[in-house]
Amino acid sequence: MTSHIYTVSELNGLAKAVLDSVPEFSSVLVQGEISNYRLYPSGHHYFTLKDADGTIRCALFRGQALRLRFRPENGMKVVASGRVSIYPKEGSYQLYCETLRPEGVGDLHAAFEQLREKLWKEGLFEKAHKKPLPTDPRAVAIITSSAGAAVHDMIRILGHRYPLAKVKLLPVRVQGPEAPPEIVGALRYANRHHVADVIITGRGGGSIEDLWAFNDERVARAIYDSEIPVISAVGHETDFTIADFVADAQAATPTHAAALAVPDQAELRERIQDRRLRLLRCQARRLELLRERLNMLKAKRVLTDPMAVIQDKRQMLDYLQKDLCHTALACLAGPRRQTAALAASLDALSPLKVLGRGFALVTDESGAPVRRASDAPVGSRVRARLAEGALLCRVERGEEKEKET
Repeated sequence: MTSHIYTVSELNGLAKAVLDSVPEFSSVLVQGEISNYRLYPSGHHYFTLKDADGTIRCALFRGQALRLRFRPENGMKVVASGRVSIYPKEGSYQLYCETLRPEGVGDLHAAFEQLREKLWKEGLFEKAHKKPLPTDPRAVAIITSSAGAAVHDMIRILGHRYPLAKVKLLPVRVQGPEAPPEIVGALRYANRHHVADVIITGRGGGSIEDLWAFNDERVARAIYDSEIPVISAVGHETDFTIADFVADAQAATPTHAAALAVPDQAELRERIQDRRLRLLRCQARRLELLRERLNMLKAKRVLTDPMAVIQDKRQMLDYLQKDLCHTALACLAGPRRQTAALAASLDALSPLKVLGRGFALVTDESGAPVRRASDAPVGSRVRARLAEGALLCRVERGEEKEKET
């Protein structure tokens, strides 16, 4: 009997047909650790599941991958469900995955932790980015479902606490795949048209699936990009969403969010009354101090006897005038004595004194003094100045100086 010779493709096809015909291989659950994870541009995911003793190749096609709530990573322990078959082109035995979930936790929980870590690393949770809530908002925008009980509770609380603020409802779906785009659109609309001074977004409690719209990355980034402060009010006190970490303020419940958004009118009235009393006390104290000062001024001498001040100034002026005169006379006495002495010395040297004793001052026609007989030749004219008047003379004869005996 001659054995049939198979081509490689025929053999791979035969093996594939055998595996596909086994009912147990059409739907299996496989537990293992992801390794060699690759995401292709086509959207298909390829990876290997391994344990301590073996490995198996796996493929997760784009259609099934779109239903994933988390991002597969190397080293992650997962449970995959699907069918076992052979890829004929390579003859490789592999698992074609239909679903994939993290081992020990749900896929939603894994997706939540992955997104939280990602946004935390980007800095979206830092307190430096948190905007302060307004103290007296003129308008409050609520982004939530118009059919839920939470919106009625918030409107009631807002009206009771601070009726001056307008409440603007931007209705959106808060559950299902259409919810995240609607919430993002409402946030952008509120910022574009500045419809309010503060935004409350959230919904009542529920399961993690019910609250999942507020764990969406698009919603988280829209809250972060909002120029208007956002209060996140999702679920009950024990519920946490990504929106809570990104928002400027986190409320335990929707009613708590309404209380955070506006002040309490009762507290405002009490604060106003307290400040009114403080103002009255301050004014009363100020009036008392002014009254005391007025009484003190009334008792001053300048007001009780105005002329007394003028008389005191006049007496002081007299004393100052007397002191000034004495000082001036004392300052002038020395120069006067010095002037008198200089005048006496000058008078003693005056030529007029000499002339008064019978002497005469003889000058030639040019006015030059004649000191010697030779300075006035015979026949020249000279002028002799006397103590009183002068003589015009002609020289008749000149005599030399007489010898002293």
